[in-house]
Amino acid sequence: MATQRTFSIIKPDAVKKGVLGQIADRFEQNGLKIVAMKMIQMSQAQAEEFYAEHKERPFFGELVDFMTSGPCVVQVLEGENAILKNRELMGATNPNNADAGTIRHDFCLPVEDLSANAVHGSDGEEAAAREISFFFNSDELVTRV
Repeated sequence: MATQRTFSIIKPDAVKKGVLGQIADRFEQNGLKIVAMKMIQMSQAQAEEFYAEHKERPFFGELVDFMTSGPCVVQVLEGENAILKNRELMGATNPNNADAGTIRHDFCLPVEDLSANAVHGSDGEEAAAREISFFFNSDELVTRV
């Protein structure tokens, strides 16, 4: 397996709950290194552009509203098979269907809004590259030794 980089967002609901450190710890305890991280307040324009692939879906407006509702933490994770590892750690998109021990199960239940599912993670290599470059310049990415 090759070392990969993937993109992750700790969403506004998790930041508001004060669990961002616990979530970051999950990544690190499971072999993912954080090579870039920053807290941002996403603008409406940023959220609309970032989630543009969902523009025609009925939940698009609610998703944009949620992602701009408070600060979030954007980060780049690196490790062996990082994309799959991150997706396993996150759990099912719907926290009600997430396995015990996953981030979404442990930090989102009970869930009222499916957008408020604590984390976002890239679903493949192309998405990871696009999402990383959306929020980070190359000089913001640390090279680990």
